[in-house]
Amino acid sequence: MTDRRTVDRATAKKWKELLASEREAAQLYERLAAGVSGERADILRELAEVERRHAAHWESRLREAGQTVPEPTGPGLRTRTMGLAAQRLSLDAVLPLIERAERGDAGIYDADPDAAPGMADDERGHARTLAALRDGGNGGGADGRAKGGPGGRPQDAPGRINRREPWHRGDRSGALRAGIFGVSDGLVSNTALVMGFAGSGASRSAVLLAGVAGLLAGAFSMAAGEYVSMSGQREMFEREIELEATELRDKPEEELEELVLIYRAKGLPKEQAREVATSIMSDKDVALDTLAREELGLDPDALGSPWGAAFSSLVAFAIGAVVVIVPYLFGGGTTAFVTAVVLAVAAMAAVGAGIGVLNGRSPVRSAVRQVVAGTLAAGVTYVVGAIIGTTVAG
Repeated sequence: MTDRRTVDRATAKKWKELLASEREAAQLYERLAAGVSGERADILRELAEVERRHAAHWESRLREAGQTVPEPTGPGLRTRTMGLAAQRLSLDAVLPLIERAERGDAGIYDADPDAAPGMADDERGHARTLAALRDGGNGGGADGRAKGGPGGRPQDAPGRINRREPWHRGDRSGALRAGIFGVSDGLVSNTALVMGFAGSGASRSAVLLAGVAGLLAGAFSMAAGEYVSMSGQREMFEREIELEATELRDKPEEELEELVLIYRAKGLPKEQAREVATSIMSDKDVALDTLAREELGLDPDALGSPWGAAFSSLVAFAIGAVVVIVPYLFGGGTTAFVTAVVLAVAAMAAVGAGIGVLNGRSPVRSAVRQVVAGTLAAGVTYVVGAIIGTTVAG
């Protein structure tokens, strides 16, 4: 820790900047709290109190070092702008911006020997609290609390809905999405490749060979890429859960308070939020599972399988790529070419419609978009192939 009696100019300047930042953050949370009521206002005021406590720490460090403590100033431009936006629009309109800023500052005290114990954890917890505050504010009343039944229980907290109604859950493992987009990639890329060779005037065997080579190369490339990508993602998620387990073991009281804040932000009254959080924390396995879901947004049971994603990508790409090859397995010339085009367009429309359903959009619109994009790609390669074929022949 820096000598309490003497500090250099750079250290004193850094402390003053941190003091100003903490004061500004406290003013921002107070201003936001003034525009709402109920649990959301209480949580924002608690965040402001944490920032004031941090500011008091830096004031104390400066005094101990014999430095002049700057007088508090009025709210800065950022605070005034955010406050005005929250007043004119809504608190939910500015929370994502503040959450992003808090995430950027989450590690500001991690390696600072002059910070007080717990300050780094406070900063990391702010972004998670704001995220819960934002998610818990949708569909609530004027005070930002979720509408609930008897006892004030929120019936529309997002995380609770997703677990009660599984059809609303995203494809966390990525297998379904990877499969559909793998079919799309295989279909479009191999159609373009085959059309290019067909346009060049290549023989049936050459077109067929090109199609099979494109299928194999693309399928294994997709599988390898998906395996590496999913492995890295899974390792990152597992590391996040391991860090959460360490925090749960070393700082259970702080994790309890974070869980209380999260449930309050979702709309539970303070006493009920603490009761639920305390019950969860009594079982370490349940606590870790809950913290992973609520704080990290991760489902420990659905982190994704690298091998599963790789296999689904390989098969999906091959299914899409084989469509345009099939006609050349049984013949050649104009008949095979026209049949390949018809099959490719029909398959593109089907895949596009599937993507639309997956994304909750119009299947017709997605189908048209897929067909237009795919036929443009195939058309360009066909023209290029025809030009190259004519040039070589000439």
